[in-house]
This record gives sequence, structure tokens and C-alpha cells, in this order.
Amino acid sequence: MLDKNQLLRFTTAGSVDDGKSTLIGRLLYDSKSIFEDQLEAIENTSKRKGHDGVDLALFTDGLRDEREQGITIDVAYRYFTTPKRKFIIADTPGHIQYTRNMVTGASTANVATILIDARHGVIEQTKRHAFIASLLQIPHIIVCVNKMDLVDFSEEIFNNIVSEFEDVSSKMLVKDVRFIPMSALLGDNVVNKSENMPWYQGAPMLHTLETMHISSDINKVDARFPVQTVIRPQRDGFIDYRGYAGRVASGILRKGDEVTVMPSGFTSKIKNINLYDKELEEAYAPMSVSITLEDDIDISRGDMIVRSNNKPEPSQDIEVMLCWLNNNPAKPRAKYTIKHTSNDQKAMIKEVVYKYDINTLERNTEDADLAMNDIAKVKIRTTKPIMIDPYRENRTTGSIILVDDATNETVAAGMIV
Repeated sequence: MLDKNQLLRFTTAGSVDDGKSTLIGRLLYDSKSIFEDQLEAIENTSKRKGHDGVDLALFTDGLRDEREQGITIDVAYRYFTTPKRKFIIADTPGHIQYTRNMVTGASTANVATILIDARHGVIEQTKRHAFIASLLQIPHIIVCVNKMDLVDFSEEIFNNIVSEFEDVSSKMLVKDVRFIPMSALLGDNVVNKSENMPWYQGAPMLHTLETMHISSDINKVDARFPVQTVIRPQRDGFIDYRGYAGRVASGILRKGDEVTVMPSGFTSKIKNINLYDKELEEAYAPMSVSITLEDDIDISRGDMIVRSNNKPEPSQDIEVMLCWLNNNPAKPRAKYTIKHTSNDQKAMIKEVVYKYDINTLERNTEDADLAMNDIAKVKIRTTKPIMIDPYRENRTTGSIILVDDATNETVAAGMIV
């Protein structure tokens, strides 16, 4: 049974003019998730531009440059709810120079929707987006073969694209791929089933998103609780209360569990788990709770409470797949602040092992310079150990960001290998 409050995040990616913004506009329009004043404003803009109907792309392209050029530049987040589920959409740009935007939008997604223009099939850009989706370990991919109306709703063309994409994805770590033939412009197989493609037996896009099982995507095995703050109320009834607040990154923690505090290694048992004024028997990802322990241990922000029989690897030397996000290139052996869960440390990029050529997806071991939008495998050294898991096993404890101390800008995001 589906939890009606369960949130599904999905990202859209595709080449320029594949119809991403039109698809999201159609999804919002047909599922009646648009406010009347928004609809009225967009109808007026569409008329002014000389369109016969509503220009659906205007629902997502919020920047003036985007509307004028008809392209997507920044990540646009849209929220909508159906009776079955809540959704957050990240509409990401298709251009190669906005690779960092796609990485940002896709980093928290449960599902990646990759658009393909039925007239052009699988192109370089499609491979790039599939590669980034697999790199970020997005558990589910929906391949939307769009503009089927322009190829006479041909089943043969759709089947050819399916086999082309399967050939590409077989070389990547992608678990669940689904294909939907559609016309975002006309609304075929977006919210409503298409009458123009009786040969397609699957569900339309919205139904697929509403019924997709995502609960098993969260790591329920490795209990990880990064401490964000220590709660000491110091008032009547709570004089001796010492709680550790944070969000469960993965796994399940129960009252009475024997736990170890990392990196100190001290052990204790969970005395209470509190959510506001309620006491819980257990907490699981991604709940935000406060935990008290039976023993008085010195714990502070950045420490991690884990089960004693299942500990992460404390390490100062880590290998990371890094996407460089900043306009300024990486400085050799420069110091950055590394942020990992609630833990902040100083760190240095020791070595660039190889860079991915984002066009050919080949490894380049000669070029060690990191510029904006580059994706590379690097070795990082931190001043103190951080408690890590591989990103493929745990997307929360397996991810890091680097911050430039001088400007306080986030310069890179990484996945621990």
C-alpha cells in the first residue's frame, strides 16, 4: 500500500528542445496542479507570443532569459500533489555547459526522467545524462520518448530507441529502466493514456510515478545517525536531560540498541528516542529525532551514533567522484572545508586520478586541471577522520561537498567511491 504522504523527487534531463519544460507543464496542467492566477498569466503570455493554445513550457521556465530564448538555464523546482503522492520536480538544463546544474538537481532524486526526441533517437546528450544518472546512483530511470506525434506514433521507431538505450545503459549501473512513448505537446501518455498508441500496453507517466515503489531505495541496514546538535534544556523536569538531535541518515535505531559513538569509539545503549513530545520505540531514515543514551558520553556536532556491530569506515584519505561546480578552477593542493553529513573538516585535493570526457565518457589521465562542469576521480586528504560509506551503498554518508573558505562558495560536490 502506498503512503499518501510519501514524497517522490524526480529530475528531468534531455537535450535542448526535447520538450522537458513542455512535459512538466503538461504534467501540471493535466493533473490540475496549477493555480488559476498562474494559468491566467501564462495564457496571456502565450497569446502575446502568438500561440494558439497555452505554451506549456512557460510553467517552468521562470528566468526571463529562459522565456526569451526558449531554453532552460537554471534548475527549476516545482511542487505538486496528487491524491496518491507528493512530488518535487527538478527541471535541469540540457546544455553541456550546465552539467553542474544537472548534478545538483539530480543529487536527491529517486527517479530520473530522460527525454529523447523520437525523431533523433539516442544522441550524445542522452548518453551523458544516462551516465550522470548512473554516477549519482539514481535508483529508477524513466525514458520518455517524446514527440511521437512527429513520427506518426510509430511502434517500430519506439522499439529501435528502446534497444539503442538498453545498449547504452547495459554498460552502466542502472537498476530499473522503463520506457514510455509520449507526446508532451498533445498530452499522449503523460497523465492520460494515449489513444494514438494502442500498441503501448504500459501506464502513462503520472501513473508510473504515482505507483513506483521507492521505500526500498533507502538503506535500511546500516544505522547511521549524524549528530547535528546537543539538546540541554536546563529547565524543570529536564535538568539532567542530554539529547542528541539529528536526522537518521540510514538504517533503523531502536530503544535498547547497543551503539558506538564515532570517532571516539565509546559504547552505550539507546535510552530514549523522542520526536517532539512523543517517545518512539524506533527511528528510521529520514526521520529527524532526538536520542538519549544510558551513559554520559562527550558527544558533539559532527559525531555519529551507529550500531556497535555495524560501523562505517573512519578515514582521512578518501577517493571521490567529484563534479566541479565553481567558475574558478581548482587550485593545486589548496585547502577547502569538506562537509560530510553534520561534520565539517579542512581538506585538500591531493591528486586528480582521471577526468571523464563528458562527451565520449572515456577516462583522461593526462589532464589534471579541474574546471567548471568537470567530473573527475580525485584523492582527498582530511585533517581528521570522517565516517564514510561508499556512495553506492549510502547516498547520505557517501556524499560530500567542498567549500572555498575565502568566498564561502560551494565549489564541488562528490560521491565517495
